[in-house]
Amino acid sequence: MRILFIADPLEHFKIYKDTTFAMMEEAHRRGHAVSFAEAHQLSVEGGRILVDAVDLTVTDERPHWYKLGQKLRQPLQAFSAVIMRKDPPFDMEYLYASQLFSLAEQQGVKVFTSGQALRDFNEKLAILQFPDLTAPTLITAEAHRLRAFVNQHQDAIFKPLDSMGGDSIFRVRPDDANLSVIIETITQRGRRTIMAQRYIPEIRDGDKRILVIDGVPVDYCLARIPAAGETRGNLAAGGRGEARPLSARDREIAETVGPELKKRGILLAGLDVIGNYLTEVNVTSPTCFREIMDQSGINVAGLYIDALERHCQH
Repeated sequence: MRILFIADPLEHFKIYKDTTFAMMEEAHRRGHAVSFAEAHQLSVEGGRILVDAVDLTVTDERPHWYKLGQKLRQPLQAFSAVIMRKDPPFDMEYLYASQLFSLAEQQGVKVFTSGQALRDFNEKLAILQFPDLTAPTLITAEAHRLRAFVNQHQDAIFKPLDSMGGDSIFRVRPDDANLSVIIETITQRGRRTIMAQRYIPEIRDGDKRILVIDGVPVDYCLARIPAAGETRGNLAAGGRGEARPLSARDREIAETVGPELKKRGILLAGLDVIGNYLTEVNVTSPTCFREIMDQSGINVAGLYIDALERHCQH
């Protein structure tokens, strides 16, 4: 197969923990041709979706882990699979790329995750499709509703709908002297809709990332345990990752959400679970392959490329 990865610049990869690198490495090991481009290198000419892509060879050298070929403009149809791995934020450029992917899919290109699914499954809002699995949640931009939610639940989390890695997440209580300014800041004075969730104290035991590949959960999750004095378990916010077997509740959540993901054409998703509750469904560029692989011995990248091969043989 020829596999094109659309991702952030290669020089930004931290390969000791990078999921996209793990995918590339496994694909290269199996003899698949790997190519790379950034989202801004997509274009449309004469109705065809084109990309300025380079062939990429994964090497054993460090830190220079890749060799690049010549950049060539070519149609997306030249690739067996296109894998979208650009990190959020889900801004207008991300939206435009997803729309180009939808056009490409109409022309026979296989894109993972599909443009339609990227638009439909906002990482925060997707949990609203599974209300029986979630803690009390409010979506609004209105200050008085947010304040009432905090008063009702006494301890809450505020988060924006378009970010990642724990960015701009606040834990608030009714007596917080900064509550008003936090609401003003995160909602941009009522112009930006956010999510509020009841605080789940089990975060101290870890914010679990459960990987679902082609509708099936990986047997181990990564519990991201907050650093001392932190509310957020995200690795990007200093959390510590600990691979653990799925609990019965973890598996119940994954097996409830998994069939819907598969039906929507989402080959890979990262479910975030705190305690007994689903808190996010990550579909843009889910991570934690490497940590689970290193600690559990499960070849998660292999499971993903297996699924990719199945879909591209059809």
